[in-house]
Amino acid sequence: MTGIILAGGRANRMGGINKAFIEVGGERLIDRTMRVYRALFGEIIISTNSPLDYLGFDARLVTDIYRGKGPLGGIHAGLLHAGGEHAFVSACDMPCLSEAFIRYMIEQAAGYDLVVPVTDNGFESLHAIYSRKCLPVIESQIERGELKVSHLFKKFKTREIPVDEIRRVDPEGKLFANLNRPDDLNRIIRP
Repeated sequence: MTGIILAGGRANRMGGINKAFIEVGGERLIDRTMRVYRALFGEIIISTNSPLDYLGFDARLVTDIYRGKGPLGGIHAGLLHAGGEHAFVSACDMPCLSEAFIRYMIEQAAGYDLVVPVTDNGFESLHAIYSRKCLPVIESQIERGELKVSHLFKKFKTREIPVDEIRRVDPEGKLFANLNRPDDLNRIIRP
């Protein structure tokens, strides 16, 4: 399985700061994500529209084929270049990634096209496993302007991981937290 890190956002709500390079607990988010990914995946792809920022990383760098299409465009680019049939995808701004939970998700992937946690907020589409079988449907969605990633989960054989399974690993509910605004950092790292 391939690991794909989405690092293509413009970070407007963070004042234009590249969120991947924000430090949490003395470690940049991208370094933490790479550390977790190295323990799990033989192939790591960073899907980004600013590849020069990531030249020093031991990962394959890809850029969007369909520019300006948000996370769906980044997922498409990563899957298109992935060597594995399945890929775990997460955003670069998730400080609470759990190696144990990702490993659990990987164990669930056999026989499914998609594996996605489902919380009270809905599908956690930027912390999910995607099959390369999804590529034609992703391309079709992009061409129609249907950019919601969550639309994919009803079109394929999907293993939805419910809240009770998530809470076993994440009782505090921080696993899928991401940084969109400066105050998110305080909210996430508070005990």
